[in-house]
Amino acid sequence: MSQDLYDLLGVSRDADGDQIKKAYRKLARQLHPDVNPDPEAQEQFKQVSTAYEVLSDPQKRAHYDRGGDPFGGAGAGFGQGAGFSFTDIMDAFFGGAAPGGQGGGRGPRPRTRRGQDALIALEVELAEAAFGVTKEIKVDTAVTCGQCHGAGAAPGTEPVTCGTCHGAGEVAQVQRSFLGEIRTLRPCAACRGYGSLIPDPCRECSGDGRVRSRRTLNVKIPAGVDDGTRVQLAEQGEVGPGGGPAGDLYVEIRVAQHATFVRHGNDLHCTVSVPMTAAALGTTLDLPLLEADLPEATEGAEEPERTFELEIRPGTQSGTEQVIRGRGVPGLRGGRGDLIATVVVETPSKLDARQEELLRELASLRGEEAPEGTVRSSSRSVFGRLRDAFQG
Repeated sequence: MSQDLYDLLGVSRDADGDQIKKAYRKLARQLHPDVNPDPEAQEQFKQVSTAYEVLSDPQKRAHYDRGGDPFGGAGAGFGQGAGFSFTDIMDAFFGGAAPGGQGGGRGPRPRTRRGQDALIALEVELAEAAFGVTKEIKVDTAVTCGQCHGAGAAPGTEPVTCGTCHGAGEVAQVQRSFLGEIRTLRPCAACRGYGSLIPDPCRECSGDGRVRSRRTLNVKIPAGVDDGTRVQLAEQGEVGPGGGPAGDLYVEIRVAQHATFVRHGNDLHCTVSVPMTAAALGTTLDLPLLEADLPEATEGAEEPERTFELEIRPGTQSGTEQVIRGRGVPGLRGGRGDLIATVVVETPSKLDARQEELLRELASLRGEEAPEGTVRSSSRSVFGRLRDAFQG
């Protein structure tokens, strides 16, 4: 060789492997064709790569130090027949070997991996979502195989080292380019990158280490959940391949429609219909609360209040809202919303002769035999609505 390999890398003859690698990294960053397109720099890069290939290999370096040809004299020269690893170039630019390279490879894939998360839907009643409940659910997920206990091999047998990649999980492929021979590493096709083979798979799980099974779980639904809320059950999802740790199970809440109440946030809304006479004269009625849907209290427990005495004041107009503080849905972080009852005044559609006579007499007393009515705009301004709100 026309030039000393140590001089090409700029290191002394007693330099260790780390010093040689460091020197190569520095030169590769300067001379690589992607960085320096100068033809002279490309030629220098070939020489530097060849020098590094020899000096980074203990056997080739020893042979070179004794004065021999590290390439066996088979026409090898700088850039001709010299095989340098693509991983070394990655190492030079990124400070570490490419996946699967020497001294920093990816290695075989683990057979044991974490399982996936699972998601199921659970329908609950509005009162259950509001006050909390414990529900029993059935889930179909992957569980650890009871025959092989996740190993994947039939009982009494074990995986064996792959004869193709010798346990590395990767095999090298060599391609020629203007830089010489470039070696890349790919997952071994024989063992699919695991580095081992299972000659006798478990018959129960076919070597996967897990099987499908139905389980029964109790899930605690906290008070205040809403439609779409997800409750997390840690490590209750799918068991991973090879008997790996289970993922999480998420229970997505679906709140069933209620016959009386409509939920908006933590507030409950309902409609109360009263006859025209009751709205005019005033009355009281028992309004059922959401607690009415709860089961009877156990012995020794306090019975919840299930109704509220709602007062309809004389002269109540249809559409009037009455707010009952603290009778809505409990919040997840404390507090409780309101119950808002909208009063709807029912006008009688059928009158007998006596009822009609009395109503006409009332209209005459009030001077309403031929009322003109009052016409208002249906779209008030924001300031107008605020004024009305402050004026009551």
